[in-house]
Amino acid sequence: MKLYVQNILLADGWAEDKTLIIENGLITAIEAGKLADAVVASGVVIPGMVNCHSHAFQRAFAGFSEQGSEGQDSFWTWRKVMYQFLAQLSSHDAKTIAKQLYIEMLKMGYTRVAEFHYLHHDIDGSTYAKEQTNQGLATMAKAIFDAAHESGIGLTLLPVLYQYSGFGEQPPVDGQKRFINSLEQFNQLVTDCFELSTEFTNTNVGIAPHSLRAVDKYSLNAAVAHVRSLDEKAPIHIHISEQQKEVDDCLAHYGKRPVQWLLDNAELDKHWCLIHATHIDDEEVEGIIASEAIAGICPTTEANLGDGIFPTTEFLAKQGTFAIGSDSHISVNPIEELRWLEYAQRLIKQQRAILATSEQASVGQNLWQRAALGGAQSTSSNLGELAVGKQADLLVLDNSKMSLFANDNQHLLDSVIFASQQNPIQDVMVNGEWVIKGQHHHCQQQSESDFAALLARLTEKS
Repeated sequence: MKLYVQNILLADGWAEDKTLIIENGLITAIEAGKLADAVVASGVVIPGMVNCHSHAFQRAFAGFSEQGSEGQDSFWTWRKVMYQFLAQLSSHDAKTIAKQLYIEMLKMGYTRVAEFHYLHHDIDGSTYAKEQTNQGLATMAKAIFDAAHESGIGLTLLPVLYQYSGFGEQPPVDGQKRFINSLEQFNQLVTDCFELSTEFTNTNVGIAPHSLRAVDKYSLNAAVAHVRSLDEKAPIHIHISEQQKEVDDCLAHYGKRPVQWLLDNAELDKHWCLIHATHIDDEEVEGIIASEAIAGICPTTEANLGDGIFPTTEFLAKQGTFAIGSDSHISVNPIEELRWLEYAQRLIKQQRAILATSEQASVGQNLWQRAALGGAQSTSSNLGELAVGKQADLLVLDNSKMSLFANDNQHLLDSVIFASQQNPIQDVMVNGEWVIKGQHHHCQQQSESDFAALLARLTEKS
C-alpha cells in the first residue's frame, strides 16, 4: 500500500509531501512526493496512541457509581459497588463490553490497548473446565482476544495474578472470587494465553501482578520468571501506590513505601509499567527512572476515584518515561487524558504550559509524542512513532475541524488537546489496515445495539 500525506508528524519532526510505503503492516519506506497509485490521506497524519491500562468490563460500569453518600465515598467504596456489578457478567458479556470499548478507543485514536485482565472465572467463582469450554482457564481471556480481533485494535493481554485481599496474605473476599488463582494455575493460564495469541495478529502477552497487597513476594517473582521464560520482553504491569491507604498499609506491613519495596525486591526493567504510582517520594522517582520502568498514568480515572495526582513535572524533568491509560473508562479519550495530565500540574503549580521543554515548546506535541513512545515501550510493541521499520499505526485528522483552530505545525497538537471540543480524528489505521474511515467502524451499529441491550439487562438486575 502507498499512502500519500501532505503533512505528517514523523519520528524526526514534521514533514510535508511524503508517500509512506506500507507492507505487511510495516512502514518500509518514506518517499518524497506523491507516488503513482498512492492513496491520499484526507488530513494531517500523526502517530496512533497506546492505551497502557484498561479494565474492559468496567466500561459498562461507568455511570453506576456516581451516587453520593454524604462525603464518605472513596476508591474503596467504589470497589464494593464494582464487585457487585461484575458478579453478573458471562464470558459473552465480557466480549460484548470489550468490543464496544475497543471500537470507542479506535475512534478516539487509541490503536493498541494493554488489557489488565483479572476477570478469570465463572460467575460463581468456579474455574472454567475444558469440558465446559475449549479454552478452560483462558475462557475469559479468549473473549478479550476475540473482541480485539473483531474491532481491529492491537492487544497486549496482561493476565492478572490476584491471590489476597490485603497485605499479610489476607484471604480474598467474596467479591474477588472470580479473580483468584494459585501460582500454578496462573502460570498455566499465562501459557494458555501465549498459545491463544498465536491465533491472532497484532497481539502479545505479558502479566500483571495485581498489586503488592494482592500478591506475595515469592509468587510475584515466580510469575515474572515464568512469563519471561516464554518471552524475555514480556511486559510486566502492576498497580502501585494508587491511594494513600495503600502506602500506609505497605509501610505498616513491610516497613517500606510500595515503590521502594518493589525496587528492592524485584528486578525492574524497561518492560515494567508501574500503574498510577500516584503517591511517591523523591527517592522513588529516582528509582523508577534508574530502573527504566514506565509510569502508567490514568488522569481521568485517578480524578474520578479521588486517588491523587502523579508528580508529572518532577518526573519528566528528570527524563522519566510515561504512558497513559483509560483504566476504568470513565473517559475513553487520550486527548482528555493528556489535557488533564497538564491541567492537574497547572492547578498544583499555579502556572501554565508546564509540560513543555526547551527543545519542544508545544505542550500538546511534547505530551502526544512522549505518551505514544512510552505506551509502545509499556506494551513491548513496535509503535509510538512514524518511521521506517515501525508498524503503520496512524491517525488522520479532520481538516474541516482543525481549520477552526490554530493549525500550523507549531500549534496543531496544542489545538487537538486543549482547544478542539469535537473528536478531530477522521481515519485510523492499525497495522497497515484502515479500521476507522470517516469516524465510522464497520461493526459499530451492531456493537452499540448489543451493548445497549446488555446495559438494559444489567440495569434491571441492579
